[in-house]
Amino acid sequence: DVQLQASGGGLVQAGGSVRLSCEVSGRTFDDYAVAWFRQAPGKEREAVSCISNSDATYYSDSVKSRFTISRDNAENTVYLQMNSLEPDDTAVYYCAAQRSFKGGTYYYQTSNYDYWGQGTLVTVSS
Repeated sequence: DVQLQASGGGLVQAGGSVRLSCEVSGRTFDDYAVAWFRQAPGKEREAVSCISNSDATYYSDSVKSRFTISRDNAENTVYLQMNSLEPDDTAVYYCAAQRSFKGGTYYYQTSNYDYWGQGTLVTVSS
């Protein structure tokens, strides 16, 4: 089976930066697309960013130009560098892995992901 461990969340002031990590274990990491989703209190879970197994990247409009996703196949880890943070970025951030990447058009659909991590809380104070 595949396990995902998200880490790196915390409290940060608006305008600051945080880097999240998602360590993937249990299967061949190179075969998986990995995405970050977030869920704010009272809101639905939404896609933030995705990186395919061929390193294609996708971002939601709300984070484009502020967030950067990357992967280190040697470390079996995907990172989300979040800069210029805003209070609206406050949420629990989840990473998820997809065995057969459905393509960039569908990266935002939670149903396409086979495995999920436990989430890490990012709080941005104003």
